[in-house]
Amino acid sequence: MMIFAKSVARAISLALGRLAQLAEHLVYTERVGGSSPSPPTSAGVAMAVAALIACILASSSPARAQTEPMQFHLARVAQDGCARDCPQVIVAEGVIEEDTPQAFVDFVRSAADQPGARSVVLLSSPGGRVVASMRLGAALRQLGAAVIVARSLSEGGRDVTVSGQCMSACVYAMMGGVKRIVPPESRVGIHRMSREEATESSARAPHATTRTYASADMVDALANYAAEMGVNPTVIRTAERISPDEIHILSSTELRRWRLASPKF
Repeated sequence: MMIFAKSVARAISLALGRLAQLAEHLVYTERVGGSSPSPPTSAGVAMAVAALIACILASSSPARAQTEPMQFHLARVAQDGCARDCPQVIVAEGVIEEDTPQAFVDFVRSAADQPGARSVVLLSSPGGRVVASMRLGAALRQLGAAVIVARSLSEGGRDVTVSGQCMSACVYAMMGGVKRIVPPESRVGIHRMSREEATESSARAPHATTRTYASADMVDALANYAAEMGVNPTVIRTAERISPDEIHILSSTELRRWRLASPKF
């Protein structure tokens, strides 16, 4: 238990240290690449976010099962009169696994030259690996991305933005957003960190597993990460009081109180 906790705490420290390395790959611009930096709250990004929020508020969609590893693609934001020049945002959907942060970095680099690309990420995930989620959060922060908990569906040849979910470890990735937005129809959920590992099988228990929990040191390390991202560490302490077999959906009041997100840009 202690060895596991110490190894994860070290991994968390390394994850934060990777910010400098990720800076070599990610550019703080409207276009998700280029040579003229501009803050993510620039007019282009703000307009793209506003259009997305309007769409999400107008239409919601039941959450569907997300069991595949996280994938990334670009989606166009429908705006009046923009036609093929509509802004494009990154869609990140699926389970966060060990290689997800690097996959995100690689995708951003490949998408840098796409016309109209913006530092906006639609995020929807049931969770995944804690440390990998933090590394993804670090990448999002270095990009200067605005993160919206939402999904993008293709209907009739156009992209439609609908409600999404960010559960469990996904919340740590979401923390990386410079702006974090949870529309009313979307859901963010937390619970206690745990890890299940296979134990020696027997005739009585051929698929036996044992569950371990985070040590106090590990919880402190994650709380420090939250603080670094501008989030009240209370959200970590609260999560640790909720059974890993349950999920607490955060209210809009909790999201604002803990500086985790707002319903608008």
